[in-house]
Amino acid sequence: MRKLLRAATLVIGIGFLLQGAMWLAVPARSAAGLGMPLLDGLGRSTQVGDFAAFFAVAGAMMVIGTRPGRGLLLYGAAGLLGAAAIGRTIAWAAQGADFAAAFIVVEAAVAAILVATARAERVVP
Repeated sequence: MRKLLRAATLVIGIGFLLQGAMWLAVPARSAAGLGMPLLDGLGRSTQVGDFAAFFAVAGAMMVIGTRPGRGLLLYGAAGLLGAAAIGRTIAWAAQGADFAAAFIVVEAAVAAILVATARAERVVP
């Protein structure tokens, strides 16, 4: 089970790294994939920079966290994803946003996989 969790985490991490690179290479496509327009001016700088950083750093923590003795990094990536899911839920409940069920489910599921992988590596904070 530990090897399966580690492999799944590695694949997910590589996907996140690629998504981060896509935000830098083709931001309009990346934005559309998340259901948003590509902004202009300083908004684009913030949008591209923040999303590229979010995906790249989360992906790097996942990839590095699959190495023996580095599983603690997986809790950081899980925290980012869990916070994103909570933020989306608050945006729906308090800010009039559409309920992003598919994104929330993915973020929560990946966070759970990351925590399970860290625990399987016997890394308990």
